[in-house]
Amino acid sequence: MATKSQDRRKVRLSRALGVALTPKAARYLEKRPYGPGEHGRTKRKQDSDYAVRLREKQRLREQYGIREAQLRIQFEEARRKDGLTGENLVEQLEQRLDALVVRAGFARTMAQARQFVVHRHIMVDGQLVDRPSFRVKPGQLIHVKQRSEGTEPFQVAAAGGNAEVLPRFRPTSRSTSTSCRPASCVARSAPRCPWCAKCKLVVEYYAAR
Repeated sequence: MATKSQDRRKVRLSRALGVALTPKAARYLEKRPYGPGEHGRTKRKQDSDYAVRLREKQRLREQYGIREAQLRIQFEEARRKDGLTGENLVEQLEQRLDALVVRAGFARTMAQARQFVVHRHIMVDGQLVDRPSFRVKPGQLIHVKQRSEGTEPFQVAAAGGNAEVLPRFRPTSRSTSTSCRPASCVARSAPRCPWCAKCKLVVEYYAAR
């Protein structure tokens, strides 16, 4: 469970980046759609191209809750694949087990999803997996361990308590999503990530370094 200081950090970071990283941050952004601090309301000077790319890279990294080194590795792998590097990058990130635990509605945030995985509540094809970065393939079954289904977080999830944070994707043939039941979901090819349009800036950021 996130502490109050962690919650405050996420809210402040969300306001700085202009993207809601948690449901709580989303509520704060509705009330205060500007940056944190005493100069948050003031209009900033025009950002440089580098600043824009850096901010988009930071947004993507924080949305998936991964370290810089992890994102760089993902970028290098995406660049070696056929197709658009930006779409490949997000597709790989969406195949992470912690991301799919959120997409399935088992968790409200990436941090909570990572905690569920590390604490061995989540199974893939009947096997316990405790690595949040585990890459799930289309067709694999993700489900909650039977002994964990009766715990409060998963009871809330089964009752639809996390429905408000589920993404609304546009259908496409790329990326990994989920087909869900209350305690399980099947990874499949389907929705397109809404951040793909801005991933070009992330690709440009790394390509220039």
